[in-house]
Amino acid sequence: MVKRVPRPGQRRRNLLRANGIEEVDWKDAALLRQFISDRGKIRSRRVTGLTPQEQKQVATAIKNAREMALLPYPASQRG
Repeated sequence: MVKRVPRPGQRRRNLLRANGIEEVDWKDAALLRQFISDRGKIRSRRVTGLTPQEQKQVATAIKNAREMALLPYPASQRG
């Protein structure tokens, strides 16, 4: 049996801090697209590296942008 050696965890880069963004705006679709998957799902905090407050802002902004037809809703799994 081969014993696996755990790799050191890679720290996720906070895209909001890297771009100097303090308030997330729902009209900035290019930024919000970085936080959704190719199927249209919102990426988790583990993947994005955001703080809980930033993740909440991003999720709310994505939902508002979806209502305004700037971003797609998640793709359905049916057929």
